[in-house]
Amino acid sequence: MIPSAVFTRKFNLQHAKNYVNIIRNISAASSKFDLPLRYQGNDKSVWVDYINLDQKYKPLNLGQGFPDFFAPTHVTDALATATKSNDPLLNQYTRSFGHPRLVNILGKLYSQVLNRHIDPFSEVLVTVGAYEAVYAALQGHTDVGDEWVVIEPFFDCYESLVKISGGVPRFVPLKPKKTSGIISSSDWVFDKEEMASLFNQKTKGIILNTPMNPLGKVFTQDELEFIADLAKKWNAIVISDEVYEWMVYENAKHIRIASLPGMYDRTITIGSAGKTFSITGWKLGWAYGPEKLLHNLKVVHQNCVYTCATPLQEAVAVGFEQELERFGQPNSYFNTLSQELLPKRDFMAKFLSDIGMSPSVPDGGFFMIANWEALADQVPLHEEPDEFRDYRFTKWMTKHVGIQGIPPSTFYCPEHKHLGEDLVRFCFIKKDENLQKAADILYKWNSSYLRQKSAGA
Repeated sequence: MIPSAVFTRKFNLQHAKNYVNIIRNISAASSKFDLPLRYQGNDKSVWVDYINLDQKYKPLNLGQGFPDFFAPTHVTDALATATKSNDPLLNQYTRSFGHPRLVNILGKLYSQVLNRHIDPFSEVLVTVGAYEAVYAALQGHTDVGDEWVVIEPFFDCYESLVKISGGVPRFVPLKPKKTSGIISSSDWVFDKEEMASLFNQKTKGIILNTPMNPLGKVFTQDELEFIADLAKKWNAIVISDEVYEWMVYENAKHIRIASLPGMYDRTITIGSAGKTFSITGWKLGWAYGPEKLLHNLKVVHQNCVYTCATPLQEAVAVGFEQELERFGQPNSYFNTLSQELLPKRDFMAKFLSDIGMSPSVPDGGFFMIANWEALADQVPLHEEPDEFRDYRFTKWMTKHVGIQGIPPSTFYCPEHKHLGEDLVRFCFIKKDENLQKAADILYKWNSSYLRQKSAGA
């Protein structure tokens, strides 16, 4: 008979072995279903994080880039008409690469602005937002080890989509030529030698965003020609994200890099209905360019979403048809939107300057970067645990002041995040009353601090 103590030890030993085996099996099963390597490191999203903050603290949201006013009625009315149409096919699948009515009008529009014929059925692709157009372009044109030059600060998906595609991003930052006085987005420039040094035999292309998010920079003829010359020298392509193409102010001029000599054949240009007609929730975009380059995007598209919502495409087509009838005229939405945004931009620049920030006034788009370093002693950054100062600043402001901006370090690679830490991005495509409310909140906060400081002195 086995003594009870010995039996207990043997039982416990066996129990421990069983437990270890169970843990090993669980670990093996867990690792089998871990996030694939190509997505690891891309599971964090500033947008998810800050939308959650918005839901919890209910600040005045000047972070996300969407209008808080109604879209133009000729576009929304067209959607209502499409969904209630006597044509039953307008609520069914349409052509995979773009609803015929929409690609036809896009082809006509861009043929006119580029002064060349663009075949709507071979040189235009409609996508689920400009985001999918970027995704399809990078997936379709990237093999493992291909390098992409990315200009910083960049819209945050550029870096992750290059990596997910198997590519290697190479970064060149824009830096301001001046740090005092009135600063314009045009004062932010890249070092030509630094950019040129990134191009080599492995370079597949460069991602260009003009007008640029988040700076609002509109790249000049000289800058675009320099980029074009590098692309031609190294047989690289250009993905030109031009979703803010109609939002350009004063003396700035939007130049499409595809319009430069020899560049149409190596450029994929991306546009957005959401930005063009203030309908970001419709998630409809497009890419246009030479058939040989668009072919790769179409292969990705047809093996991903396959097609886009038919009534949305029909409505956007109607919107473009009406705009093309008044193209270049004062009552075109392409003109009236930028005219409406200009005083909003200037008002935001004023109230940010009034409280001590240093804004970079954008030449295009609807975002404004501002340096908040002069206000650092007003914000107890130690109360927030984030690694980067701009995250701590924007989160504290969201929770305690009631204004939400976006931390620009998210638009830089890890090595360059310090370049964005003293900045904040605000959006000014908002109702006048909400911009005034933002000004009032910031004035009150700033005045309260100054009174406390004066009393303490």
